[in-house]
Amino acid sequence: MKITMISNYINHHQIPFSEALNKREGVEYTFIQTEPMEEERIKMGWGLDPKSLSYVTLLYEEEEKCTQLIWESDLLLVGWMEREDLIKRRLEADKLTIRMSERLYREGQYKAVSPRGLIRKYKEHTKYRNGNVYLLCFGAYVASDFHIVRAYPNKMYRFGYFPETKIYEGDSLFEKKPSPDTVHIVWAGRFMKLKHPEFVLKLAKDLKEKGYSFHIHFVGDGEMKEELCKQKEELALSEEITMYGFQSPEKVREIMEKSHIHLFTSNHLEGWGAVVNEGMNSGCAEVVNSEVGAAPFLIKHKKNGLIYKEGSYEDFRNCVFSLFENKDLITQYGRAAYQTIVTEWNAENAAKQLLRFYENLKQGILDPPASGPFSVAPVISPRKMYEVIYEE
Repeated sequence: MKITMISNYINHHQIPFSEALNKREGVEYTFIQTEPMEEERIKMGWGLDPKSLSYVTLLYEEEEKCTQLIWESDLLLVGWMEREDLIKRRLEADKLTIRMSERLYREGQYKAVSPRGLIRKYKEHTKYRNGNVYLLCFGAYVASDFHIVRAYPNKMYRFGYFPETKIYEGDSLFEKKPSPDTVHIVWAGRFMKLKHPEFVLKLAKDLKEKGYSFHIHFVGDGEMKEELCKQKEELALSEEITMYGFQSPEKVREIMEKSHIHLFTSNHLEGWGAVVNEGMNSGCAEVVNSEVGAAPFLIKHKKNGLIYKEGSYEDFRNCVFSLFENKDLITQYGRAAYQTIVTEWNAENAAKQLLRFYENLKQGILDPPASGPFSVAPVISPRKMYEVIYEE
């Protein structure tokens, strides 16, 4: 069986899924990289030599070979890329293709009224709504966006990014964490407006005023660094906050393993948020904005983490306060979060479900799992998502 994935570039969030497919018996797997990685991502520690991975082929060096692979593959997975022309022949021939997409309308579904945009969406997606093409939704708001353009009816499934999943022996992960007498909190990402790192400083100020014992591990860099450093000094938070700058993915995981709570404060412009997977796998109690694509898929509110309402700082603060007021919940949510990743939301299970989906299609049936990768992605309007999360 020949499986090919094509996307802009491979990174550490995609490698585990690729390797899970590559090692499967009877599978001939190739990842086609269409362009080099941006310099900004490389500076963040994402850089790698794609030629070091035996299954990666570079479109910009071997286009003829890649074009042949796209046509010949039994199953083609299509991620984000600029070269729609590469897959047109396959789509027109109705050969099995699975799109993999984040949101169409991150800035707001009102943008769907654009005639030019609708024409493009028709040519790329809606035109093939009844064809042999399916959609994997990288986030809970994706299905709603594609529903607007009438694409992939009853053919949209949950999916996401799958960073490395670590399996810890016995209770060794939780033995790494210090005593919760002082609660260790981690935030990791780029210092930019859409990620709201300023929430961390406001939270630290409020926690300190309440008299709680805590330490915040603030990992990242970016356009807001100078402003954040200045606020940290003005608020006299040098003892409570350690700022690390950009760190390698391995170092970030090491910090998470020794933390009790992971904060993810990005707004609706965050398509997925793979750092949430990493925080959960590290046994952290998650506190995540409901607008983040990964949140409604990965987190069950008050079961394996907390989801706060639509970017509200007050709701965010109250969620964190509730964990300080009942520290048993920190451990409870952290353990449940870890189990969510190691039992369901991981690359091995994603690869397993992909192959199961393919085999079922060959028999003319659809039998999606009840939850996790390849379960049905419900069409829920962004403005109704928090209500659904809360009711569940």
